Amino acid sequence: MQDQDRFDTLGRLEDLPQDYRDELSSKNLVPLWPSLRAVLPPGTPARKTQPTYWPYAAIKPLLLKAGELTPIEKAERRVLVLANPGHGLEKMQASAAMYLGMQLLLPGELAPPHRHTPNAVRMVVEGEGAWTLVNGEKCPMQRGDLILTPTGLWHEHGHDGEQPVIWLDVLDLPLVYYMEASYHVEGPSQAVKAGEGVKSYARGGLRPSPVFERSNQAYPMLRYPWEDARAALLEMASDAFAAEAVQITYMQPETGADAQNILGFYALMLRPGQTLSLPARSPAQVFHVIEGQVKASIVDSSFTLSEADTCCAPGYEKVTLSNLSAVQSAFVFIADESPLHRKLGVYENRG
Repeated sequence: MQDQDRFDTLGRLEDLPQDYRDELSSKNLVPLWPSLRAVLPPGTPARKTQPTYWPYAAIKPLLLKAGELTPIEKAERRVLVLANPGHGLEKMQASAAMYLGMQLLLPGELAPPHRHTPNAVRMVVEGEGAWTLVNGEKCPMQRGDLILTPTGLWHEHGHDGEQPVIWLDVLDLPLVYYMEASYHVEGPSQAVKAGEGVKSYARGGLRPSPVFERSNQAYPMLRYPWEDARAALLEMASDAFAAEAVQITYMQPETGADAQNILGFYALMLRPGQTLSLPARSPAQVFHVIEGQVKASIVDSSFTLSEADTCCAPGYEKVTLSNLSAVQSAFVFIADESPLHRKLGVYENRG
């Protein structure tokens, strides 16, 4: 309360004479004290990110309509952005550092090759027969798979199947754009290389050991199949001494670091009927249901999420997730800003 009282005594911009304010402006100067409470609020940061819910049942028909209205040649990437109203829809961001988009690829289409500075991942929502070619590695896209397209790597998407394929894009675009470092480069189609990283790192605790030379790739594994992640969660849950929260982190298999540098990615299993209270941590979070039906309680909002639904939560707030089925487990994909917060030294867990 003393901090708030002290902030309330700060002078206002209106208290300064107009001629003095005009002179400051003419010299590109700004007095700090009238805005100090806005940039350094007491106790908890000011946050624009609002609890927001995007139901897939509402998105899918609009995305398919976009497929009718706009050919891939006119769109390059046919995406509907999941925008958080707290940031303003025109900002096209879900949180301070996360961008979300639902992308559609129709049979026979090719999203042309390019590379860009923001990091991206694809969480496959629906459909079969599509693929992403990343740095020459062809990654088949199957429901629940997580596919990386890291900063600077060439990538393109193609579809050899018969039904539409839809996936969720998660990028650190807002941060990279804010840093004035966001751009893309178009390029030719890539030659497909032999081998898949996922086959080399198919078992936990084991990694390939080249006899002569290690490649030292920054991203040795680009595709994380859902069948492997789901099996790992079920194995963990079957342990009689398993923790209350059954969760895995998508990681770089050579170093054990997060799969990408800025955003973190996880898969969470909720046992039948389970309610899990997540602690209030500094990073914002995104929740996307892969299987099941989940109730998410965030601040004063409560959302019922079915399969392929997505919602987000601001940082510094507790989140409660409840599996609405008494007989089936639920599986949730989570993206958050934890790696960024840790690198900046601002990560907090307030319990």
